[in-house]
Parts: sequence; structure tokens; C-alpha cells
Amino acid sequence: MIKLSACTEMVFSEIDGFPQRIQAAAQAGLRAVEFWGCSNKDIDAIVAAKEKAGVQIAAVSVEPPRGMLDAALADEYARSVETALHAARRLGTKVLIAGRVSVLGPGATSGEPRPRLRSEQHAGIVACLQAAAPVAEAAGVTLALEPLNSLVDYPGYYLTTSAEGFEIVEEVGSPNVRLLYDIYHQQVTEGNLIATITANIDKIAHFHAADVPGRHEPGTGEINWANVLAAIDQAGYEGYVGLEYRPTTSTAKSLEHIMAVVNEL
Repeated sequence: MIKLSACTEMVFSEIDGFPQRIQAAAQAGLRAVEFWGCSNKDIDAIVAAKEKAGVQIAAVSVEPPRGMLDAALADEYARSVETALHAARRLGTKVLIAGRVSVLGPGATSGEPRPRLRSEQHAGIVACLQAAAPVAEAAGVTLALEPLNSLVDYPGYYLTTSAEGFEIVEEVGSPNVRLLYDIYHQQVTEGNLIATITANIDKIAHFHAADVPGRHEPGTGEINWANVLAAIDQAGYEGYVGLEYRPTTSTAKSLEHIMAVVNEL
């Protein structure tokens, strides 16, 4: 059964306050929400809101201060995972989005994959995740590494393909380190969604969903959501599909297509 989660950083953004967005998600029929980093959130208020609304917190993000592209950052990265775990325990969250592999901002170049350094950068990600894996294993949570597209949204970003993401997961060698497969980003980068997902479902901890082009709500673009979600369901996936898109209308209206597809499944 496909379970949907609302990424309240992007959906319900017309509502001020994350506790209020959690309530709105529950009223819309969603049983889980998620968000990015915890450092700028009132965790007490979010815990109270999620308990009142009866929803789960499907995922939150680790916030590595200097990314993951250098093996020298491994201890620092492990500490950032420990910090995220403090909030995750209170929230009851079992998936930690591993965080961006590089620190990007206006004009930033730290994520640019220079050819002579790609092997070192790849090794850096592996080293950081290997350092954090015992922390995740002890806590019973899964770190989910997310490739992002560099063609539209994140020019110069290092980790773009699911193929390299799965390679990193295999090299880390921990059952608590898997991939966050963002359907939007991978449709932009490589397509071949269903074959890739079904062949690697055991390495996927979480999904994100938005349509192409525009990163808008499912049903506005080229992705056949009925087929993709059916394939995910039939592959035996039991986690959440996080709705991480920019609504073109009210969030409640924008949910209609994807919720109808899920109900049909």
C-alpha cells in the first residue's frame, strides 16, 4: 500500500507555522508529514501538533555543516547525524535524509564535480556515511542519501545519478544506509524510472515525488503516476512517498490527483 507524506517545507506553505501545516495535512487526509532540517524548528510545538493530529513524521534531514565530499569530514558528519537524532527520537522518525553532499548557495562552487577529483569526492561520501552508519544502526534509523539533478535545479551538484547513489550504498555496506529516490530529480536526470526502482527497491529507504517539468504537483506533467506508484507498490515497498513539490494552486486542490491515484491502487 502506498503511503503519502507531505513535505511541509513546500506543500501547505501558504499556511504560516509548521504545527499549523501538520494540522492541515491531517485534515487533507494525509497520515504523515516530513520536513528538512530541525535546527530552525520548534520541535516541542511540532511534537505536540503531530500527536494532536495523529500523524507520523516520516523523515527529517541531517544538516552537515560542510557537506560530505571529503573523507576528512567523516567525524564531523557523524556528529551532525547524532545531532539530528536528538530531534528524530522525540519525533518518532525512522528515516534521516542524509543531507546534501556539498554546501550550495548563491554563487557557491563547492559542489562542482571537477573530473580529477570525482573519485576522491565519491570516496568522501562513502567515508562520511561509513562513519555515521554505526550511529544510525544503534538508533534503529536509516540514513537516506539523495541524488539531485544538476540540469535544472542544482547546477554543479556532485551526486546526480541513482546509479552512483546505489554504488555508494553498496560500498558503505550498512543495512541502515540506503537511497532516497526522488522521482522528480531522476526523471530530469535519467528517466527509466520503473525499471530502476524495481531493480533496486531493496536499496531505497524513501521516495520524493513531484512532476516534470516545473517540480509541480503530480498530474501536471509527463510522469505516469499510476504506473510508477503501482510499480513501487508491487515491488513490496513499505515506506513513505514524500510529496515535495511546488503547488500550482492551493495545496488541498493540488493533492487531488495523487490521492485519487493512490486510492485507485
